[in-house]
Amino acid sequence: MSIIEKLENNERLSYEDAIKLYDLDLFVLAKYANKIREQKHGKKTYFNINRHINPTNVCKDVCQFCAYSASRKNPLQYTMTHEEILEVVRTSLKNDIKEVHIVSAHNPKTGLQWYMDVFKKIKENFPSIHVKALTAAEIHFLSTEYNLSYDQLIAMMIDHGIDSMPGGGAEIFDEKVRKRICGGKVTSDQWIQIHRTWHKAGKQSNATMLFGHIESRDNRIDHMIRLRDLQDETGGFNAFIPLVYQTKNNFLKIDAPLTGVEILKTYAIARIVLDNIPNIKAYWATSTVKLALIAQEFGSNDVDGTIEKESIQSAAGATSAKGVAVKEFVDLIKNTGFIPVERDSVYNELKTW
Repeated sequence: MSIIEKLENNERLSYEDAIKLYDLDLFVLAKYANKIREQKHGKKTYFNINRHINPTNVCKDVCQFCAYSASRKNPLQYTMTHEEILEVVRTSLKNDIKEVHIVSAHNPKTGLQWYMDVFKKIKENFPSIHVKALTAAEIHFLSTEYNLSYDQLIAMMIDHGIDSMPGGGAEIFDEKVRKRICGGKVTSDQWIQIHRTWHKAGKQSNATMLFGHIESRDNRIDHMIRLRDLQDETGGFNAFIPLVYQTKNNFLKIDAPLTGVEILKTYAIARIVLDNIPNIKAYWATSTVKLALIAQEFGSNDVDGTIEKESIQSAAGATSAKGVAVKEFVDLIKNTGFIPVERDSVYNELKTW
């Protein structure tokens, strides 16, 4: 049976099938990805009103792809105090945020309790706020640093008010590639095990894939299939987020970013392959707002959120440092023919604009 016949019949694709998708014309992929998107979500495009907080850039690890961490005696190191973090949340509440998304570098100086106490303080002071925090890479770092099991750390996270986990740290699962771009960091199997443990605790998370660096198309498909397998097992992923690699200010020295065609093909293929993950997010902070909106016709149904301030992707050249205003988001989504729907962190619909 041909790949087109399998797509017509809505058959689940194998690894071998999925690799063939990249050979298809972009608009053929768009046709099938958009069909799935419309079956699941109609013309709705989701976003949330959120605030990203990156409390420290001091990092124990030295990842070749990263432009954010301040290792190697960098003079621009910073670590926010709990009071500074709480003030950010307090100020952002005036913009009606529903979520704080907290991701840091792997700072060995702050201490485990520094992490846990700030989550607890946010929940005590702002009980309505959804706290999304600690990537699997951060959890592995804390586990190693403090000789705690993943189960112990996840129990602490829940006890201190973390509601859901972001998908960061996945990068690309192929270990040969990981060795080059983020050797010493959480492995692919460990990342999967951490999310498995989180899901089995009754919690939800997102999944990411960093693409557009030294990985191959085969590596991307392998990554998606592994996520699909875990989703079959736990059902705990809310969304898949293909993160477009930012090429500036890091050590990989990638000559040129991916073309828009390659990015859109990858979004479409993700929607087709990941039949059991409900949402595909075109994260505008890495793709640009314009391409994220175009991606809504290539299988994506989410553009992330207002963000307000973003430090990690913008350090590598993304134009995401100051976020996007709610009205601008709503108008852009409407102007592209979709229905803007504000959601909470776990995709409950809050308002149709």
